[in-house]
Amino acid sequence: MSGAGPRSAGLRGRLRRFRPRTRPRYHGPSFNRLVPNILTMLGLCAGLTAIRVALDAEWEKAAVLIVVAAAIDGLDGRIARLLKATSRFGAEFDSLSDFLCFGVAPGLVLYMWTLHDARGIGFAPCLLFAVCSALRLARFNASLEEAPALALTGPPPKPAYAQNFFTGVPAPAGAGLALFPLFAALTFTEWNLPGLAAAARHPAVSGVLLVVVGGLMVSTLPAWSFKNFKVPAEYVLPLLLGVGAYVAVLLTEPWAALAVASLLYAGMLFFSVRSYGRLKREAEAMLEPDAANGQDGRANG
Repeated sequence: MSGAGPRSAGLRGRLRRFRPRTRPRYHGPSFNRLVPNILTMLGLCAGLTAIRVALDAEWEKAAVLIVVAAAIDGLDGRIARLLKATSRFGAEFDSLSDFLCFGVAPGLVLYMWTLHDARGIGFAPCLLFAVCSALRLARFNASLEEAPALALTGPPPKPAYAQNFFTGVPAPAGAGLALFPLFAALTFTEWNLPGLAAAARHPAVSGVLLVVVGGLMVSTLPAWSFKNFKVPAEYVLPLLLGVGAYVAVLLTEPWAALAVASLLYAGMLFFSVRSYGRLKREAEAMLEPDAANGQDGRANG
């Protein structure tokens, strides 16, 4: 019996070697839920690097990095919804990244590019643009809050026809509009048109545009969000061809393509306002018969 003990212990040890090992369980979110936040962090790094390269007067790299940050900003939210990884932390992190990339970086790049020639007053449009961007993002975050407990407090919910519209120009689009003089000047420089390049680089152009775009961001102007935008079947093929043509121009003449994109978005705001007005009138027309029927019913009663 005394010899059976060591042999049985050795047998148990050998059997333990062949026993499947259990993987340790870690508490925390899955990697898929971290992907949107990682993208947001990459966009934030792109915006910071744009300021860094602008200090070395590398305007092309600064513009490209802000455009990259805008592209990342358009992806992280959609990826978060696809992966069901939306969170309050992600929304706040995205807003802070947007403020730096699209509220601070464009103004500083334009200031170092041309507005510093206007001395102290040249910084005023940059400051105003950053303040408007912060106010616009704060208003957007406030709209994401849950409905208040009391029905008579808080902002009223958006009607159904307004769900596909932003209130004011979004921050990435505002950055693209503000950087239009830089895109235009780089285009004219490549086309060997120094006179037009100098005109686009005039401090008054960038200063006025920063003030106007800042006002558009904090305004109540309805701007298409394209989140639930549906393309009619007959326009799918022309749209794909148009996107392909734009990508071809973007690869061959990137600054001209970005300048044209800024102009197209600015022109599209007019159609956005008209579409919003039409939807609002249709919604009010549908409610008027119901209101009239209710008044007739009370009168008959």
